[in-house]
Amino acid sequence: MERSILRRRALAACTATVAVGTLALAGLTGVASADPAPRLATPTTAEQLSPGLLKAMHRDLGLTETEARARIGQETRAAAVAEGLERSLGADFAGARVSGNDAALTVATTDAGQSARIAKAGAKAVVVEHSLAELDSAKAALDSAALRNTPKGVPVWYVDIATNRVVVQAADTSAANNLLAAAKVSHDLVTIRKATEQPRTFADLRGGDAYYMNGQGRCSIGFSVKRGTQSGFVSAGHCGRTGVSTTGFNQQAQGSFQGSTFPGRDYAWIATNANWTPRPLVNGYGRGDVTVTGSTEALEGSSICRSGSTTGWHCGTVQQRNTSVTYQEGTVSGVTRTNVCAEPGDSGGSFISGSQAQGVTSGGSGNCSQGGTTYFQPLNPALQAYGLTLVTNGTPTDPPNPTEPPNPGGTWAAGKNYTAGDVVTYGSDSYRCLQPHLAQPGWTPPNTPALWQRI
Repeated sequence: MERSILRRRALAACTATVAVGTLALAGLTGVASADPAPRLATPTTAEQLSPGLLKAMHRDLGLTETEARARIGQETRAAAVAEGLERSLGADFAGARVSGNDAALTVATTDAGQSARIAKAGAKAVVVEHSLAELDSAKAALDSAALRNTPKGVPVWYVDIATNRVVVQAADTSAANNLLAAAKVSHDLVTIRKATEQPRTFADLRGGDAYYMNGQGRCSIGFSVKRGTQSGFVSAGHCGRTGVSTTGFNQQAQGSFQGSTFPGRDYAWIATNANWTPRPLVNGYGRGDVTVTGSTEALEGSSICRSGSTTGWHCGTVQQRNTSVTYQEGTVSGVTRTNVCAEPGDSGGSFISGSQAQGVTSGGSGNCSQGGTTYFQPLNPALQAYGLTLVTNGTPTDPPNPTEPPNPGGTWAAGKNYTAGDVVTYGSDSYRCLQPHLAQPGWTPPNTPALWQRI
């Protein structure tokens, strides 16, 4: 099976819509404490879960509308609980995953003494040999070896929470052993599985909707973002290099790539001109757009959907996070492996779980007629890399107020990059960051509930 970077050098997942004389960017698709509680409202309204997304979940996952809404709600709560347990377990944490339509949460630990804490939080405890940090370290060594010399016959490797191992997929055992030797990784941490897939980037030269690079290639918009007052969107890095100009679905001037990384990672951000207004939406292809409310990462086993200009809505589940995949162009690390299908032209488009933005389509193998495997570049690392703020239904849209009251004191400061989970003080109150962003004047924690939660 052929693996590919879903890019259609033609345009993929997102279409822009005209609104009040301006062109609106619509992302195409497209996580606490020892006693954790969900930080985000459960997405249950029709506005948050579009009919198109629900229909795709029924087709691909066999879920009724009621079951789909309930599952996404359970997955949202499970993610919050898992985040709190990860903090409280520290070095003993060995990963978390959900399973079944009820999104039952399983949390692994290397310390049997922590089982009661996990059970008290409402999760099933599993005692394993290796911590998540140990497995991540081994995978990082494989990534470094691959960057030095692209491995032959080893298309994919990832940390598998369910088996507490690093899984290396290879054409034959000798190819996997060569990579392990180069990385100096012990076989005690690794499971070798025979693989026949040959990942590729999903790219071709057909016309379609989305955005064009230098008037030729087509890719999809992932999610709308802002950097200070500059608007734009994120997409796949393989779609274009820094400086490449873009035009919109209507062939009107749109913007240019301000940053692009590929291989190694697969993300980019494109700044747009004043004619394009960023919207917190994922294209629903005539069945109702999905409103983006945040970027809480979904756990392994969670339901996830993708929207692309070639194949529309398709859904599946998160298989493994922290995966590395080798394309013809080189190895990309830190992507997420899913069983969602995709085809050429879907590159750069949105992956979304409920109303939570997950990432942009990178590549994969197979197709949507016979099924396949697709990898997406997680969104939060891209936001952090370029100092971007995801546009959500709660993102401030007004320019900073130069006459706002003086800062009452605390650790929060404009101009600083914050990541999810960071804690700051503002006056006498403390706040936890909900999504990565570059703080702007006026975006104080009390005024930006989409970015900060009071604790």
